[in-house]
Amino acid sequence: MPERVMFTPAALDEPWGKQILARMQSLNLPIEELSRNRLTGLRGEDERETYNIAKRTLAVVNAPPSHFKLSPIPPSADWQFHLAEGCPAHCQYCYLAGSLSGPPVIRAFANLPQILENLAAYERPGQATSYEVSCYTDPLGIEHLTGSLAECIRYFGSRSDAHLRWVSKFDAVDSLLNLPHNGHTRCRISVNATPISARFEGGTASVASRLQALRRLALPQEYGGGGYPVGLVIAPIMPVDDWQMHYGQLFDLISEALDMNCDLTFELISHRFTPGSKEVLQTWYPQSKLDMDEAKRNVKRNKFGGIKYVYDANTMKTMKRFFEDEIQRRFPNAEILYWT
Repeated sequence: MPERVMFTPAALDEPWGKQILARMQSLNLPIEELSRNRLTGLRGEDERETYNIAKRTLAVVNAPPSHFKLSPIPPSADWQFHLAEGCPAHCQYCYLAGSLSGPPVIRAFANLPQILENLAAYERPGQATSYEVSCYTDPLGIEHLTGSLAECIRYFGSRSDAHLRWVSKFDAVDSLLNLPHNGHTRCRISVNATPISARFEGGTASVASRLQALRRLALPQEYGGGGYPVGLVIAPIMPVDDWQMHYGQLFDLISEALDMNCDLTFELISHRFTPGSKEVLQTWYPQSKLDMDEAKRNVKRNKFGGIKYVYDANTMKTMKRFFEDEIQRRFPNAEILYWT
């Protein structure tokens, strides 16, 4: 629950913005209606205080025009779009660090109907087109405040060749179970081994709770579930002490939660960081024990000249083989979409 909620005038002009306002009012949250379409008062004495102020703030704004030109997002999906930016969780390896400018305030978009209408221009007639909706937020973490994820699921349920993908570290899925998704939305949960999830994933649901949420999403509707295609994102994978044992225990939990036939995929993502994300994360979490020692990593360059620090080739090969073997043994019908 945010401690502060702000609405811009443009957001309140939108019918969806008014619906979000009604949700906020029903939760008795402190609401500020701003006089201008600009967010202010988000900075503290230092970067750590700015982080704390921003993370407790939800701003309802309109997505800017730049958001209507979609970007591809391989290997996850064909395209990405956004219903919000900024995340309520406190993951010390946060992928958003260095990706979004300014204080990490959570911005929910009030012009969602226009965002959804724009997606049709990117569909390929007669071919399935996939869209990722959770690149810059955790959509389930703010769903009780916005209702926007459910609206996206309804929209994709009405499309013939468009498919939605979202991922979360939260577990409040009950409002999604009875939606007319028509199998066009794949619900994924991000999980990790206990030494990583317990230490570095603050403000999230426990891994056990997330897996039970995924089970409810996957169960057929006649058994009280959502009947969705589902997936697991294991990320960021780290070779911590006794990592095979800890990840083996994680697979035990997954096997217990998904002990039925379901449409299941896996995405496997090793830990990596950039110079910019490291700098931001060290200001947000100055006491973190997250290992970001460049000397222990290999440098990976992209086509634009940017660099990431990744594990060495032997470590990556060993981890990849372990995860592929575990998944093949335990979930022979599941598909591994990628390892990176």
